[in-house]
Amino acid sequence: MSEIPAKATESNDPLGGARAEAADDAVAHVRPGEPPSGDAMWQSSPPGSIYDYIKVASFSIGSDGLVEQWSLRAEQLFGIPAEHAVGMDPIEAFIDPDLRAQGQRKMAEILDGREWTGVVPFRVPASAADGESGREGLAEVYVMPTRTEEGEKAAVCIVVDVRTLRSIETDLAASQAIFGQSPFGFVLIDPDLRVRRVNYRFASLFGGSPDDHRGKGVHDYLPRPEAERVTATLRRVLETGDSITDMHVTGFLPGSDERRHWSINLYRVRSGSGRPIGIAWLGTDITARRAAAREAAAARRNLALLNEAGARIGNSLDLETTARELLDVVVPGFCDLATVDLYQGLLAGDETPPGLADGSAELRRVAFASAVSDAPFIGSGDPVAVGAVHHYPFNSPCADALRTARPQYIPAEEGSLVQSTLAVPMVAHDTVVGLAQFARTKGSEPFGDRDRDLAVELAARAAVCIDNARLYRREHERALILQRSLLPPGDPVASGLDIACRYLPGNSSADRPSEVGGDWFDVIELPGHRTALVVGDVMGRGLRAAVAMGELRSAVRTLALLDLEPAEVLSALDEIARGLGAPGGVQQATRAARRPREADLSEVYLATCVYAVYDSVTRRCTFANAGHLPPVLVEPGEDALMLDVPPGMPLGVGGEPFEEVEVELPEGALLALYTDGLVESRDHPLDEGLQAFVGALTDPSAPLEDVCDHVLTTLDTHHGEDDIALLMARVQGLPADSVGDWTLPREPRSVGRAREYARGQLLSWDLEPLVDTTELLVSELVTNALRYGEGDIRLRLLLDRTLVCEVWDSGLVQPRRRRARDTDEGGRGLQLVGLLSAAWGSRRTPRGKTVWFELPLPDGQNGMVDPAEALLSLF
Repeated sequence: MSEIPAKATESNDPLGGARAEAADDAVAHVRPGEPPSGDAMWQSSPPGSIYDYIKVASFSIGSDGLVEQWSLRAEQLFGIPAEHAVGMDPIEAFIDPDLRAQGQRKMAEILDGREWTGVVPFRVPASAADGESGREGLAEVYVMPTRTEEGEKAAVCIVVDVRTLRSIETDLAASQAIFGQSPFGFVLIDPDLRVRRVNYRFASLFGGSPDDHRGKGVHDYLPRPEAERVTATLRRVLETGDSITDMHVTGFLPGSDERRHWSINLYRVRSGSGRPIGIAWLGTDITARRAAAREAAAARRNLALLNEAGARIGNSLDLETTARELLDVVVPGFCDLATVDLYQGLLAGDETPPGLADGSAELRRVAFASAVSDAPFIGSGDPVAVGAVHHYPFNSPCADALRTARPQYIPAEEGSLVQSTLAVPMVAHDTVVGLAQFARTKGSEPFGDRDRDLAVELAARAAVCIDNARLYRREHERALILQRSLLPPGDPVASGLDIACRYLPGNSSADRPSEVGGDWFDVIELPGHRTALVVGDVMGRGLRAAVAMGELRSAVRTLALLDLEPAEVLSALDEIARGLGAPGGVQQATRAARRPREADLSEVYLATCVYAVYDSVTRRCTFANAGHLPPVLVEPGEDALMLDVPPGMPLGVGGEPFEEVEVELPEGALLALYTDGLVESRDHPLDEGLQAFVGALTDPSAPLEDVCDHVLTTLDTHHGEDDIALLMARVQGLPADSVGDWTLPREPRSVGRAREYARGQLLSWDLEPLVDTTELLVSELVTNALRYGEGDIRLRLLLDRTLVCEVWDSGLVQPRRRRARDTDEGGRGLQLVGLLSAAWGSRRTPRGKTVWFELPLPDGQNGMVDPAEALLSLF
C-alpha cells in the first residue's frame, strides 16, 4: 500500500498534492485524544474535499478509439449524457476541425500504449447541448494506456477543466496574499477553538513566528475574565453562524503593562459543501482610537456643559438661585458633589468685605448638591450646612484659592468616599465673589487638566451672573428706598374727605425680582379746606423712571401750592416732563415749550397723570387728565361709573391744552383714582380689567380700608409685573354750620363790620380764645383789600381741623410781604399775619384773588401767641 503515493509522485500526477492535502485535512479533523479508526491514508475524504472543487472527470476509450465508458463528472463537464457519449469518437466530437488531424495522431499513439498529459481545447457540439449554441473550453487531460479483458489496447482518460484549476490557483494566491499581507491581525480558529493559523501581523504583536501560535487558545492571549467572554462568543458564532462586528476586547501585549484595546470581527468559515471548519478572527488595534474618542467625548461633554451653563445659569437675578443653577448644571454631568460659598459681606451689599484680600473673610454656604445617596461631606473640618456662615483656615487649599484666584486640587482624606476635589474661586470683573468646590467619589475618573479648565470656565460664568445679581439687588433696594421715600408717609389726611390708599410694587419672586416703577399718588392740602388728589405713572421702569417720578411729584406739590387750576398744573408739568430726560433739565423744557413740534420725544420722559381739586365747602371736584385712565365714581345707591374726563395727551408730548371737568360729589360718594397696573396685564385686555375694577366697587359704604382690600383681592389675577397705585376718597363735605360767609361793601366801615362778624362767629363756635387774634388779622386783611384791591370784599370763615379765614376781592395785585423800616407808619400788616397765624398766603381766583390765614384750634392754649406781644415784637 505504501506504493500508492509513490506511484502518484513518479507519474507526475497533478492531483497528488491535492490528495495529500485532503489526507492531512482528514487527519486534522480527528479530535485530539481520540484514536483514529484505521489507517489515516484510508480515511474517507469528508464532504467539501479538494475533489469537489476540482471536479475531476473520467472516461475510457476502446481499441477502436471510441468512448466505452462515460462518468457522471464527464456529463457535468461536457454537458453530454452517457447514452450519447458512449460510442462517440472524442476527436470528432470535441476537437476543432483544424486540430483533428493532430488529435488522430495523438489517439493512435495512446492506443499504441503511450501515456500522455496535455491541455486540449475542446468544443461541445450544439446538438449535444440540447439546442444551445456550442461551448468551447480548455481541458487538462491525463491519458493512461490499458488493455481490455481480451488483451486489446485501450486507454483511461482523466480530464480537469483548466478554468477551474486556474480559479483555484488564483483563489489560493489571493488568499495567501491577503492572509500574509493584511495589516490587521488575522487568526483562523478551528472548531475546537484552537489556533489553526495566524498571519505575520498577529505574530509580530504577540511574538514568535506564525507557526509558534498553532494550537494555542484564547486564554493564552487575554486575561481570564476577558478570555471567558470571548470564548463564549466564539462558541456562539460557531454554533449559530451569526457574525460579530466591532467587538471590543481589552488585554495586554507580552512584556508590556499598557492596556490595549482591539476591535475584532468574527465569522464562521465553511467548506464548499457548507460544513463549518472554523472561525475567522480579524482584529485591529484601536487603543489610539479609543483614546482619541475619549478626548472627543470629553470635549463634546465639556462643550455641552458650557452650552447648558449658558442656557441655565443667569436666568435669575437672585444670588442663591444663580448658585443653585450652577450646581444643577455640574451635578451629575461633571461631578458627584458640589458646593458654592459666597462672601458674606458681598451678600450684605458691601463692595469690599473685610479680609477679602487674604481669604479670611467670612463666607456663607448658599448651595449644595449631591448625586450620591449618602451625600459625603466635601472638605475637612466640621460639615457646613447651607445658610451657615464660616471661613476657611488660612493655610487651607480653599483659602489659598481665594487669595490667589487660582483653582486648587484638594487631596483626598483617608477613608473618605471623595477621591478628587477641585476648589475653584469664582471671579467676576477681577473680583473674587466666592468659592465653588467640585468633588468626585471613588469609582469616578479623577479630575484632570481639562476638567480644571472647564471648572474655571463654569465658575467664571456663574460668578459674573452672581455679581450682576448682587449689583442688581443693591440698585433695586436703593431704587425701592428712593421710590418709597417719594410716596406720602403714613395715612394721608384731608379736609372733607376720608382717604385710603394702597401702593404695591410689581410682582416679584426669587427668580425674577421686579424693577421699580414710576407710579405715584399724592394728597395735597390746599387753602380753603380744599384738597388736591394726584395719581400718575411714568412710562418705563427702573431707577431712572423712579427718579423721574420723584421730580414730577415734587413739581406737582410745588405747582399745587401755587393754587393753580388743574389744567394749568398739567400744562406746567408737561413742560417739566419734556426737560427731565434732556441735558439742561427745565431749561430744555422751556425751549421745547417754545417749539413743541421740534421737541425730541426720545429725550423726554412720558407720563400720565390725573389731577383733581376737591372743595369741601361746595363738594365740587375739578378734574384734569393727561393721558391717564378715567376716575371711577360711586354715588350712594348707584352703580360705579367711569367719569367722562377728556384724557388729553401724556405729559412730555406737548402741543395740546388740557381740559377741565367739574363734578359735584354728593355726600358719601366714593372717588377712586388708580394706575394701569391694577387693571392691565399681559393675560387680560384693558377693557376687561376696567370692567372687573368697576364691578369690584359694589359696597362703597363699607370702610375704605376694607374696600381697598376687596378690590385688590378681586383683581389679583389681573395684577402683573407693573406697580399698583390706588387712591380712594369718600366725600364728607364741610357742614353748613361750619362756614361763615359775608359780603362787605367797599367802604371804611367794612373793617369794623368784618371784626364784628368774625367775633360773633367764633363765639358761636366756642372759640373765644381765638377771638382777639382773629379780629386783629381780619382787620389787617380787610384793610389791605380796601387799600389795594377792587370791587366788593368777601369774608369767609371755615371751621374744620383748623380755623381758616379768607378775604376775597376783585383785584389782581397779589400782596407782598416786606420788612418795614422803623420810621414807616405802615407795612407791618402782613408781617403781623405771618407772625400770629400758623400759615397764610394768597391765590388767584377766576374773578380776583383771595388772601387767607390759618389758625390752629386751641388745645389748652398751648402754642397760642398773645397779640399784644406780637405787636410789640414788630417795633
